[in-house]
Amino acid sequence: MGAEGRQATEQGRAAAQAVLSGAADGTGPVPPGAGPEVWTAFDQGIRSYAPNRYAGTDRPEAALCHPDGRIRQQALRAPHPTPELVVIRCADWVPAVRRDARRVLAGQLAADPLPALLRLTPLVLRLGRREQGDWALELFEEALRSAAGGPALARLHDSPDLPTRRLAARTAVGTGAQDVRELARRAAAEPDPTTARIWTDAALALAAASPGGPDAEAVDTLLGGHGPLVRSAGVTLLRRAGRGAEAGRHLGDRSGLVRACARWVVRRDGGDPYALSLARVTGPGPVTAAAVLGFAECGGREDAPLLRTLLEHPAGAVRAGAVAGLRLIDTHDRALLERLLDDPAPAVAREASLSLRDSADLLHPGRLLERVAPGRPPHTRRAAYRLLRARGGTAALRASVDLLADADPDLRRIAGQYVQSLWSPHRPPALPAGDPEVGALLDRCTGLFSDYVTDRMRRQLGLPLRASPTNG
Repeated sequence: MGAEGRQATEQGRAAAQAVLSGAADGTGPVPPGAGPEVWTAFDQGIRSYAPNRYAGTDRPEAALCHPDGRIRQQALRAPHPTPELVVIRCADWVPAVRRDARRVLAGQLAADPLPALLRLTPLVLRLGRREQGDWALELFEEALRSAAGGPALARLHDSPDLPTRRLAARTAVGTGAQDVRELARRAAAEPDPTTARIWTDAALALAAASPGGPDAEAVDTLLGGHGPLVRSAGVTLLRRAGRGAEAGRHLGDRSGLVRACARWVVRRDGGDPYALSLARVTGPGPVTAAAVLGFAECGGREDAPLLRTLLEHPAGAVRAGAVAGLRLIDTHDRALLERLLDDPAPAVAREASLSLRDSADLLHPGRLLERVAPGRPPHTRRAAYRLLRARGGTAALRASVDLLADADPDLRRIAGQYVQSLWSPHRPPALPAGDPEVGALLDRCTGLFSDYVTDRMRRQLGLPLRASPTNG
């Protein structure tokens, strides 16, 4: 559960405590617009208290969540029960409570479908995962497919709740009411990759079925899409639309998926993606990191000299692209890459460390430790520490123990995680056995382990146990 989910859970529990203590005002325990996690936590919070805590409260919300099924059932027969709690009771473990809750929910939905669908769909989706939750989910899906659910469906496309937006997209596609331009527009504007795929697949299917070829406006809309999957769909449709020559423009797209689709279309159209990509990095126009990567993706080891010249480019992003490009064509110069750990651009240092990771054991540990020392640029320290962790051994432990008290919170966190990862009950740490320095370093990080684990590690490494406080 992420921070947002934990916050929602705490909000629901706090609302439950307020109701049970009598501190809640008359406006409702949970604020309007609260998400599903708040309501499910509220329900659980009410039910988790001992029955005698309910004696002094007459709030209907508390009755709808009462541990006694008879009280929950009676609360459902009261006027205007809270819709969210009615939804929760539709998945109740007591059959009679479920029956009454489902009758109430069906009545609320039939009486005024728009507000019910907008307000309750996110919660219905969450509860659909429960053993008895499929009834309400099927009811709402059917309502959204009906004519009465049309206005709600249109508004749910922009819901901040991702599962709701995905359901709305699947439902809308299933109705077949959108033309290819509307599908493309939805796909291009959608920030959620899963929802964007729903719209994109539907647009591709409709475009493929068009006897006159893909709609030009729809193709252009996809090409300008937010996500790489959307843009790659637009590139793929270029050939079907008789516009294969345009695919070369997308060989420098920021997404590798789009670049791969562009190379395929260029080849199928009789073009040469290598020549076009070469022109992008040697021509008079500005060079981009994506263009460098695109060139490397269709190049080979013979192109290493050109990529090395780009390591002198004034733009850090281009230099980083050149480092990644050399890695793509499987060309490694350890001495050169190690110097690039000191590059002023963080992206270059990061790419250099990624390229060196598989050969980290061949690097001199002293030079890496120097780069991790305080006073070096943060990105250089992180890149060097990444290589020390890949290298392992005493040098990595030495750096990690020093970083446990570092001013950089990210390095402190990563160092602590690394030291803790050394412990396994089934195998000794990957450290020299019987090394006094290792023992001294472990003594400096005992706060990360229990005394039992510390003793086990020392035994595994053939180190003497530390003296306990009681025996000196």
